[in-house]
Amino acid sequence: MSNEISRKRPDWPSLLFGDGTPHKAAVTALIVGTLLTAINHGDLILAGQFPPFLKVLLTYCVPYCVTTWGAVTGKIAQAERQFRDQDTNAQLNGHSS
Repeated sequence: MSNEISRKRPDWPSLLFGDGTPHKAAVTALIVGTLLTAINHGDLILAGQFPPFLKVLLTYCVPYCVTTWGAVTGKIAQAERQFRDQDTNAQLNGHSS
């Protein structure tokens, strides 16, 4: 029974919000978004104008989403490796999974 619990795949909320993923993604979005905003809209900002809000918002959203996606796919790959390792260990020890 404990083997069934340990083999449970992570659910989407824990993949998206667990292990500090939102915080890491927000920090990345803040740094990368600011750099990209400066690169893409720096001339407007230096001229005293504000670039279109939607473009700036998307400039911050993209690195947030990319960081979150990378974290989720990494967590899924890690869980799959753990399942394979458990299966391999069970076979080596003569147990069925």
